[in-house]
Amino acid sequence: MIEVRFAGFGGQGIIRSGLILGRAVSIFDEKFATMNQNFGPEARGGACSSQIVLSDTKILYPYVTRTDYLVAMSQDAYSTFEHELKDEGTLIIDVDLVRANSNKKTYDIPSTRMAEELGNKIIANVVMLGFFTAISKVVSKEAMEKSIRESVPGRFIDLNLRAFNKGYDWGDKKLSEDN
Repeated sequence: MIEVRFAGFGGQGIIRSGLILGRAVSIFDEKFATMNQNFGPEARGGACSSQIVLSDTKILYPYVTRTDYLVAMSQDAYSTFEHELKDEGTLIIDVDLVRANSNKKTYDIPSTRMAEELGNKIIANVVMLGFFTAISKVVSKEAMEKSIRESVPGRFIDLNLRAFNKGYDWGDKKLSEDN
């Protein structure tokens, strides 16, 4: 069982990231997934997170208890959830938005900046999904691409797939640097 938490603030696509990952794992990789979300009353700007539990077998408890992967897209998200990360867990951050001081394995990506370079910072979460997919290997790239196609409006599919692949390529590069 793998426990993942995406965290940030409202408007960053944190909840949608959890939905895309859950759909990719459960429908396209034919495994099991649960997703829960947590957000404040604010539509944008308030703290939010999505918790995804992934498994090859049925999931008996659908909530994250000790995180294997924390994807933090805001400083508040990092501060709030870093302590839940397992000792052998992996921290993934947007380096332009989060200053991490963690002894956990950490990977960083300028996902918001990369999204802006693609023309729209609202797709920073999809850049991050690509990066997460490459780093974690808990879901196939093909499943994520299929899930993105089914999760975003038709006119934004190409942009989102470019964002995903940009993040994925950055993750592949980071992994090859580590080896």
